[in-house]
Amino acid sequence: MGRMHTGGKGISKSSLPYKRSPASWVKTTADQVEEHVNKLAKRGLTPSQIGVILRDSNGIAQVKSVTGNKILRILKKSGLAPAIPEDLYMLVKKAVAVRKHLDRNKKDKDSKFRLILIESRIHRLSRYYRTARKLEANWKYQSATASTLVA
Repeated sequence: MGRMHTGGKGISKSSLPYKRSPASWVKTTADQVEEHVNKLAKRGLTPSQIGVILRDSNGIAQVKSVTGNKILRILKKSGLAPAIPEDLYMLVKKAVAVRKHLDRNKKDKDSKFRLILIESRIHRLSRYYRTARKLEANWKYQSATASTLVA
């Protein structure tokens, strides 16, 4: 399948290990990992940032193999899950940055075009999350109020 807004048709990706049990070097228990995840979430980190920190500093390759739950489910259980999904949040953040750039550089036609593409991705993703009930049914992206979502 091709990409949404580029000409590429790449299929390169990483794959999960076949073995679902935790690696032999992981000595931490599920409770310790959940506690660490909650501590990092209270610092304001996103689920993917938490996963990177656990992988790089603690040697926990897959949180699910140790705890049985993914990071986002652990955060939902403790009430620390983000209000809007992370990928949608990052797209909104990018759109706010491009709009701020366009305020300073009025003649940048390429950025104006890219902003249209970013916002179309936001609308498509928000439509999916509304039907999947991960967002409220009346949630709508508005460029005027988007900077308050990111801040």
